[in-house]
Amino acid sequence: MTSGVDHKHEGGGDVYDVVVRGGLWFDGTGSPGTVRNLGIRDGVVATATTDELPVGPGTDVIDAHGKWVMPGFVDTHTHYDAEVLVGPGLPESVRHGVTTVLMGNCSLSTVYVNALDGADLFSRVEALPRDHVLRALESTKTWTSPREYVEALDRMPLGPNVTAFIGHSDVRASVMGLGRSTEAAGRPTRSELTAIDDKVNEALDAGFLGVSTMTNPWDKMDGDRYRSRTLPSTHASWSEFRRLHRILRRRGRVLQAVPNLNTKYDVAFFALASTGLGRRPMKASVLAAADTKAERWVNRIFGPIAYVANRLGKGIFRWQHLPTTFEVHSDGIDLVVFEEFGSGRAALHLKEELGRNDLLKDEAYRRWFRQDFEKKFSPRVWHRDFDDTRITECPDESLVGCSIGDVARSRKLHPVDTFLDLVVEHGRKFRWHTVIANDREKVANRLIRTPGVTVGFSDAGAHLRNMAFYNFGICLLRRIHDNEKRGTPVMPLGEVVHKLTGELGDFYGIDAGHLRVGDRADFVVIDPNGLNGDVDAYHEATMAEFGGLSRMVNRNDAAVSATAVAGKVVFREGNFVPGYGTSVGTGRFLRAGVEERSPAPARATPVAHPS
Repeated sequence: MTSGVDHKHEGGGDVYDVVVRGGLWFDGTGSPGTVRNLGIRDGVVATATTDELPVGPGTDVIDAHGKWVMPGFVDTHTHYDAEVLVGPGLPESVRHGVTTVLMGNCSLSTVYVNALDGADLFSRVEALPRDHVLRALESTKTWTSPREYVEALDRMPLGPNVTAFIGHSDVRASVMGLGRSTEAAGRPTRSELTAIDDKVNEALDAGFLGVSTMTNPWDKMDGDRYRSRTLPSTHASWSEFRRLHRILRRRGRVLQAVPNLNTKYDVAFFALASTGLGRRPMKASVLAAADTKAERWVNRIFGPIAYVANRLGKGIFRWQHLPTTFEVHSDGIDLVVFEEFGSGRAALHLKEELGRNDLLKDEAYRRWFRQDFEKKFSPRVWHRDFDDTRITECPDESLVGCSIGDVARSRKLHPVDTFLDLVVEHGRKFRWHTVIANDREKVANRLIRTPGVTVGFSDAGAHLRNMAFYNFGICLLRRIHDNEKRGTPVMPLGEVVHKLTGELGDFYGIDAGHLRVGDRADFVVIDPNGLNGDVDAYHEATMAEFGGLSRMVNRNDAAVSATAVAGKVVFREGNFVPGYGTSVGTGRFLRAGVEERSPAPARATPVAHPS
């Protein structure tokens, strides 16, 4: 495939579409970095050399002296399934060096279900505005099969490369109907089980990565028809899950699983399912290796479970780990952690603020909430400590900067009553912050080195008002770099790059995560001088695709000098190329098990980057 560019300059030698000069180059294999000049032609790395490379008048030259050049990051856990349909550039990921995103996680995809069912499946679980999700699906959904879905995405001006799991809830609802698939007593018939198998195989034939499933009871349906029922996948029996595992094992594809985050017992089921004693092992990627404040002992189990599954059981089991502090914001009570307990679920069941406020003022409800909140030995992810909070926005400005516990003491009230009073008084204008997990650097450094722990769980594209981890790769590089400067190295930089890139591409079986000669030129240029406090700063930006919603984002443009997809520099020094995500598309759908090193078919020709 050629780009139509004349690769001869006046002196007669070969020239390149892009030349990256003098950077410390990492190829994604885990090897140490070496200073090289990269020449990129027709979307592929043509050479990596210490020699000067010829350039022509059309060559895009990147001065990378003193910077790191590495494969673009692979984001393995996103919920971009709705956003990609109306904003295919996915700029919040690309501006942070991500060049490949995996969708269809947590049993949720938009392949088989209709638009209404898709909106009800996604919106409450992923804290997305339901009206906008429904509108996105209604205005774009022309596909009825996985193959048509892939073709539809490839026709869009994708920014990064995308790939996907087929969601078990999507398949189950399309076969059984959304109502029956979410009934506690609902069980698929023999013919329906066969139909589920057939649809899964159809998706794998189209190049999907595997199947995503869900057993966590927090995740609830939106809409009016089946509101507050748990997702279809949570109603499946273990025998139904085992049918899926047999398909994945036979075809060498991946299971993405979310265990019950309250009981955690079914982690053993997924670890056992991955093992290969007397059979072919199955790849399993499971949430989530985290150092939670609520249960400080939990971080110790991830290594041993992976060891037993992989070393003793000859399996291919991986944990997903967010390599930065897991901090969240909430507008009032609109936060998924309240789904952990019954009284919280009852409040979130009510969509209208007035009806919700009547409930929150009721004394019997408050007693229930206090009882749930104060249970000492109930399994939990959230620490439920109102002293470990900070009010960031409130119409009563005197409260900003205080913890909810501080306000409770000043009012001489129970912290739960104080919290519920603040929600009733100020609604969603009462905004507060807390840290859920990964707040101890020493533990985080141990987890990132633990065999069987991989980088993931950014949740990009979801929980738009609650959290923003689009820059997870930058966060990890900053922590590793800071430790190196302090003389307390965590792991070699080449291995860190491998964990963000090649390790993930190889595990999921996609052509991503490497930047060797002959590879597709998806890369990011990092300026280590930009790995500073800006990485952690709070920012918001409006989202035109979802009605001007102000969502949490990250902004560390000093760290990311440039991002390129398929050999085209699309983001540089804080700016995207004109037409990015509308008339300019560089990404493609990456099919599992298929080597696609050539760039995507041209849908538009990128123009020169802004000066």
